[in-house]
Amino acid sequence: MTTPAHLTIPPPGPLLSVRDLVVRHGPRTAVDRVSFDIAPGETLGLVGPSGCGKSSTAMAVLQLRRPDAGEVWFDGQELTSLDERRLRPLRPAMQPVFQDPYGSLSPRHRIREAIAEPLRVQGRWDRVSGPARVAELLEQVGLDPSHGDRRPHELSGGQCQRAGVARALASDPKLLVLDEPVSALDPSLRAGVLNLLAELQERLGLGYLFICHDMAVVGHFCDRVAEMRDGRILRTTASPAVPAPRLPPPR
Repeated sequence: MTTPAHLTIPPPGPLLSVRDLVVRHGPRTAVDRVSFDIAPGETLGLVGPSGCGKSSTAMAVLQLRRPDAGEVWFDGQELTSLDERRLRPLRPAMQPVFQDPYGSLSPRHRIREAIAEPLRVQGRWDRVSGPARVAELLEQVGLDPSHGDRRPHELSGGQCQRAGVARALASDPKLLVLDEPVSALDPSLRAGVLNLLAELQERLGLGYLFICHDMAVVGHFCDRVAEMRDGRILRTTASPAVPAPRLPPPR
């Protein structure tokens, strides 16, 4: 008896396995049969010009936009076949970090409240361990716990992006989908955030889908690079093993 094609299990090993992903926006095909794998602890860079389908791919991987066709296997489960009730317990393990560090955090909330929100939503908050966990997450991303009392506009761009990473880490994820996470930062701050992401990956074994339009950044940071154009991946290559410049964290 053969297994139906839509239930074909990919080879064991990848944390994330995307197969023949299709995303349409009206009559336009934004993502056209895209396939790739990401192993635990690996960074795949997805690079290409604006409008090539990178962000649409990210949204479909996260199931924030359901794809029109294809499969997304995460940690051994195929996501596109799950309804929202069955998908909800899996969402914490896949977390986004967006391009705009200020727009991704509510301007009305203090940073500690933004980081605490995933803990509350997931039922992991209590009045004793919760604040300690928020302080630990702030320190983990290179911020002083006192930064938790500030609002986003009171932080620099680099500090705000670090707070966004801390919020993502609050869910104890296995995969971060990083959509242009440093493109809005000054070059002096960019290296600090990239260094932080590299250190977190080494310490926590995270997989990264790193979306960027800058080939130089991707070549320094990623293990492999998938070049995308007009909704398709043209080629996937190993990136040069060139260490990114290390600068001190932003003040």
